[in-house]
Amino acid sequence: MLRATVCSVQERDEEQEDEGEEELRDGGVPFYVNRGGLPVDEETWERMWRHVARIHPNGEALGKEVRRATDLPKIPIPSVPTYQPTTTIPQRLEAIQKYIRELQYNHTGTQFFEIKKSRPLTALMDIAKEMTREALPIKCLEAVILGIYLTNSMPGVERFPLSFQSQFSGNHFHHIVLGVHSGGRFGALGISRREDLMFKPLEFRTLMDLVQEYEGSYRGYWHTLRKVRIGQYVSHDPHSVEQIEWKHSILDVDKLTKEELRKELERHTRDMRLKIGKPAPPSPTKDRRNSMGSPLRGPSSPIRRISRVERRPSGEKKVLEQKSSADMNGYQIRV
Repeated sequence: MLRATVCSVQERDEEQEDEGEEELRDGGVPFYVNRGGLPVDEETWERMWRHVARIHPNGEALGKEVRRATDLPKIPIPSVPTYQPTTTIPQRLEAIQKYIRELQYNHTGTQFFEIKKSRPLTALMDIAKEMTREALPIKCLEAVILGIYLTNSMPGVERFPLSFQSQFSGNHFHHIVLGVHSGGRFGALGISRREDLMFKPLEFRTLMDLVQEYEGSYRGYWHTLRKVRIGQYVSHDPHSVEQIEWKHSILDVDKLTKEELRKELERHTRDMRLKIGKPAPPSPTKDRRNSMGSPLRGPSSPIRRISRVERRPSGEKKVLEQKSSADMNGYQIRV
């Protein structure tokens, strides 16, 4: 019974990570997500202040002081970056990072924008537009979505999720940035409370060099990097109904030698390059999207669910199942 309980807890935790719940701890401290949209409803607003009172050293005194103040300074709203045709890719990425930094890191204990990783790209881009309108502080996962939105108009820049799991004093910590690749060099966009755990300029020759740069930053804070999760390149089509592939490769850094890690990262880089040559499925037009429904499913047809087994852990290759001719004949037309 004990083994079954432990396994069920592990499976539940992995399911939560699939739905994006891995980000619900900030430095080991749980935080809330505003699921009611904006403006923030009264219940969420009061819950946020109660949470601040619990986690801040000054407790309720700080909350009362801020809420009663009548002369709080007006916070400037940053402007979304614009570019001249001659602006280089590195300069554009630096401008995007400057904008993300100006929004500031969210220390309130309540994430203002709900990010569900299972949502299609077009829905996540709508949330990114709202971020630019509201100009509220953000956390690392929100910064990734915003980075994708702000680089959609840069076809020469490929983007991919890059997340880390580190360990310190027996606790695990999660962080995510947006990896970028252009002109044969890698870099990253993002936000963090730590200066060297977010932006990385477009100057790393390989993905291994970029990961090692982050690993060195973690060591500077006495954190041990345990896992690296890397997704596939994200479509530049803001209306795409595709889902972001967040975890194409899951690498156990502490179980791989340096050479094994390098080979795994080289293999992932090749996988990402292969995806560039594959055309994405076209997004449905507005009229078709309104009238398009799911095809009828027979009583014996199982509902297909994307399994965690389909992800490739470190050291393993994906194996493509050969379909029988009978199966192929039944699916000549894809809906």
